[in-house]
Amino acid sequence: MLIKYIFLFLVLITGCTNVDHHQKLSSTKERELTVGVVQKEIKTGMSQANVAAVLGSPNIVTRDSTGRETWVYDKIASEASRSESSTYGTLILVGAFGSSGTISTTQKTLTVIIKFDENANVESFSYHASKF
Repeated sequence: MLIKYIFLFLVLITGCTNVDHHQKLSSTKERELTVGVVQKEIKTGMSQANVAAVLGSPNIVTRDSTGRETWVYDKIASEASRSESSTYGTLILVGAFGSSGTISTTQKTLTVIIKFDENANVESFSYHASKF
């Protein structure tokens, strides 16, 4: 009985939970960047601070010869789904097991380009999304 409690204690001390793993991921804003968010939230004339508050940090920042910045958000996501079925049958001492399944993967990309004017306000923005 004592061994059972010691084992449980060790699992509680060293075990990870989904919350632990979730917290190690990048920020929620970066994971939730979608075309809908860009269309709804980004407006011409918006400040850089407001863009950063809505979309998070850009992947790429460039500055042209006149001092105007361009921010690029480039996101790639992979989704995987799995379906599996199995059967088991037995006849006295002989058993049989069979299984079949399939895995489907989808790739999504989203690129958002935001150009700012000399006052660091949104001059224009464009985006491209793909799914394959």
